[in-house]
Amino acid sequence: MSEYDHEPTRGLPGELPEDEHIIWQGGPDWKNMAMSALHIRLAFVYFFVIAATAALQGDWGTAMAVTAFGAVTIGMFVLFAWGVARTTVYTLTNKRVVLRIGVALNKCINLPLGELESANLKALANGTGNIVLTLKGVPRLGYLMLWPHARSLRFVRPQPMLRAIPEAQRVAALLFKATEEVQSIVPLQEIRPERSNDIALEGLAA
Repeated sequence: MSEYDHEPTRGLPGELPEDEHIIWQGGPDWKNMAMSALHIRLAFVYFFVIAATAALQGDWGTAMAVTAFGAVTIGMFVLFAWGVARTTVYTLTNKRVVLRIGVALNKCINLPLGELESANLKALANGTGNIVLTLKGVPRLGYLMLWPHARSLRFVRPQPMLRAIPEAQRVAALLFKATEEVQSIVPLQEIRPERSNDIALEGLAA
């Protein structure tokens, strides 16, 4: 039995109302999450440089210890990324975005489409990408509660995100269309063309 077996609808805290339907569901690609959120390539370079420096100085004991420690650390990062991908479900409906997140303790975060101020798309490898969501008004979500489903280093005003999702361009288009039914929006490339590769949409006050 899974800890999510109690869900009446996969990835959601309850049954959908009659006027709401699911447009898309998905989750992170664990490999791209490990690269983009946990920066395992940077960790590999860090441990490699320390171990190589120690080896060049003839300190083989330190080099071997650092190598072993680095391997364990990177392995833990990879295992965590796999666990996050396995337990995360992102859901887009015609009324909201829902993040079912949490490896040990799961929680569902509801983001009404009418509360979105902007949504920024950043492309990653192999068609995956991050969609960063900015909410209107005073932030109500804590950074630690969201991480790693939050934009890095945005502590004061945390920005939830759909991280390392496959077919990110298609999902961004679906999000744009769904949000357009709820509030007046305009593609941000019409406002700032130089950022057209990263921006999916921006919500504007009606």
